[in-house]
Amino acid sequence: MGSNRRRAGRGELFAAIDLGTHNCRLLIAARGRAGGFRIVDSFSRIVRLGEGLERSGALAPAAIERTIAALRVCAERIKAAGPARIRAVATEACRRAANADELLVRARDEAGLDLKVLTPDEEARLAAGGCAPLVGPRHEGALIFDIGGGSTEAIWMRRDGRALHIVEALSVPVGVVTLSERNDAPMNRSRYESIRGEMLPLFAGLRARMEGVAAFDAARHHLLGTSGTVTTLAGVAMGLQRYIRTRVDASWHACTDLLRVGEGIADLDFAARKALACVGEQRADLMVPGCAIFSAIHAAWPCPELRVADRGLREGILRELMAEAA
Repeated sequence: MGSNRRRAGRGELFAAIDLGTHNCRLLIAARGRAGGFRIVDSFSRIVRLGEGLERSGALAPAAIERTIAALRVCAERIKAAGPARIRAVATEACRRAANADELLVRARDEAGLDLKVLTPDEEARLAAGGCAPLVGPRHEGALIFDIGGGSTEAIWMRRDGRALHIVEALSVPVGVVTLSERNDAPMNRSRYESIRGEMLPLFAGLRARMEGVAAFDAARHHLLGTSGTVTTLAGVAMGLQRYIRTRVDASWHACTDLLRVGEGIADLDFAARKALACVGEQRADLMVPGCAIFSAIHAAWPCPELRVADRGLREGILRELMAEAA
């Protein structure tokens, strides 16, 4: 009886599942104050869904098994929390994989989850919606970027009066996992420079496409980064002995500071990167391409400040679900 009262007291629940190229993440929330929400439960597991995809064009059987196991956990946690409106989405790995339907069918049959494969535009819009509350009030807007495992999104949000709107949102099918699997060369400073050189014209092209819509003033905007790369860079820069979300999320940094930290990480060998408090073994190699992508993004949009968002796609889904249910 007490459990039922607690569930009733927190109101209708909403659940968002984000199945990416590297991670499977869940957020369960109830409505909060001032149009926000309160987190009821969360879950994240590294599933490496995109492992080998760059070479084979298909999801590996072992990657599918890891992912289905994580999706079952998500379903169990949603059931334990109580009835909820659920939206489960998949991103670049499922957009690219020739056998993505196999995963979608198994997710429905074995976990009871209907996964929707987002288009790049949908992914960018939802990521922007999740990060929008962190656009600095003294700025004209922000260039939001999300460095994922299989794709990277760049979203320009600008104020129109008091309201923020998306000026342009673009996605490129490169991320930390896909770049790490391009070849077997070691992850070191040389590989960092090689990836950065490859990314520079790519993001310069995106900037040019945005300039075709409107002029971007780097002095009146800031960067707003949401991804494991950026949150980890912030944690290292802040000298955290373990990752603390409440300290990292919404923190401000000079871009030059984080670029310097990224170059320092690229100078380390695997063992030294793994030993960094906020990095660890799973991210040790992925940080090198992530830092190279970040450096190329900053070269295209050279804003002096960056705000870090430990939020994004799942939060955007939750806000959309709540708006639909209003």
